[in-house]
Amino acid sequence: MRSTSRSKSTPKIPALKNILQSGNTPVEPEQKEINQPIANQPYTFKRLQEVWLEFAEQRKKYRAEYQLLTQQIELQESTVIVHLHNPVQETLLSDLKSDLMQYVRESLNNYAIQITGELKSNDSKKVIYTNREKFEHLAEKNPNLILLKDRLGLDPDF
Repeated sequence: MRSTSRSKSTPKIPALKNILQSGNTPVEPEQKEINQPIANQPYTFKRLQEVWLEFAEQRKKYRAEYQLLTQQIELQESTVIVHLHNPVQETLLSDLKSDLMQYVRESLNNYAIQITGELKSNDSKKVIYTNREKFEHLAEKNPNLILLKDRLGLDPDF
């Protein structure tokens, strides 16, 4: 067994009992105040984009984060809206948000800035692979192709 000469930082139960019976409360150590600037500095959207891309360059080695950070952003009042393409990016943004907000707020000296993600529907067209899909796509543009197919007895799958 080793004996240590340091004192324990937790009070013993009998000492707590005496304190409670006497009505004295133990003195708690003073808490330090967090110094945060109250006045927020104005900024422009262009400056916000510059700071945003600076942060993106720091995260370039993480491809998914870099891709997320280089997507289109929008500013509404003091909220930065990131346009997301899929739900995976929502998760990625939530993991990255605290570091990103801290960097942007400190760089712009404005602590009112908020960041949120908005999932945008993807308006991409369906990719046409099979002969039937090709025929149906063309038949939508020109319904006469259906008549031609029927008259000639053609099968688009063949």
